[in-house]
Amino acid sequence: MNPEISIVIPVYNSENILFPLTDAISEALKHKVNYEVILVNDGSKDNSWQKIKELTQNHKNITGVKLMKNSGQDNALLAGLRLSKGNYTVIMDDDFQHQPSDIITLYNECMKGYDVCYAHFSEKKQSLLKNTGSDINGRMAQVLIKKPKEIYLSPFKIINKPTINEIMKFAGPYPYIDGIILSITSNITQIDIQHMSRHNGKSNYTMSRSFSVFMKHFTGFSLLPLRIATIAGCIATFIGVCLLIKYLYDYFVTKNFVEGWTTVVVLIILFSGLILITLGIVGEYIGRMYLAVNNKPQYSISEIVKQDENAK
Repeated sequence: MNPEISIVIPVYNSENILFPLTDAISEALKHKVNYEVILVNDGSKDNSWQKIKELTQNHKNITGVKLMKNSGQDNALLAGLRLSKGNYTVIMDDDFQHQPSDIITLYNECMKGYDVCYAHFSEKKQSLLKNTGSDINGRMAQVLIKKPKEIYLSPFKIINKPTINEIMKFAGPYPYIDGIILSITSNITQIDIQHMSRHNGKSNYTMSRSFSVFMKHFTGFSLLPLRIATIAGCIATFIGVCLLIKYLYDYFVTKNFVEGWTTVVVLIILFSGLILITLGIVGEYIGRMYLAVNNKPQYSISEIVKQDENAK
């Protein structure tokens, strides 16, 4: 019998969180709904995989998936989604900032006829850097992937089975789950949920991760050298603007200038920067298309562990 709810959790360096997290899930859902947990180890450098294997030995409804290398959160999620069997699938982080007790709240809301229900956090207990990156990407998502203004693309959400089936069809090497969802359905809602402090350890969030999300919004794929070209163009343009201000100041205020030289230098710097930006953007699209055509894998699974269905 298939579970009603599948819970997919990407795991990265969370050896000290996994046992209390799965215990909390069990406490929240037992006697309420039939469920399964899929823990996807995304190249953790600690003992997370050993902890996952221990959990699968003691719980029939926990499946462990080990990726051969760190493939990124969305790729790890896609690996888990393809193994999920539930009528509804919950996606949540491994850091305990998403409370298992709220799973039923999301489930009840989604049961009202929605395809997806996001958790909305009125107050986010995370760093200013992470809040800033999240806000910027949220605003960009409104423009680039037509995200509804009122919806917060939370990593804590529940999705029904028909939508999951459509998500699993995505074959590109750089998936972005929320972007795929928005391209599939507009039947989306959200519900207020309390955001908790991280259980222990430090966040795995970095500015490069935020930038990666931004580029997925922008092109849907990724190549680092071409991103560097884009950044170089931005820097060159910024320097050009600064020099433009300086040279205009020299021209009109100090009267210290060489006839004709200022205009030529400023134009060269400005347009060189703009050309590099354009080449970088075009290169992003071409590079990502190249990787897709050459079937770059989304992830590689080295091992799947699950207790024998006939085990007692």
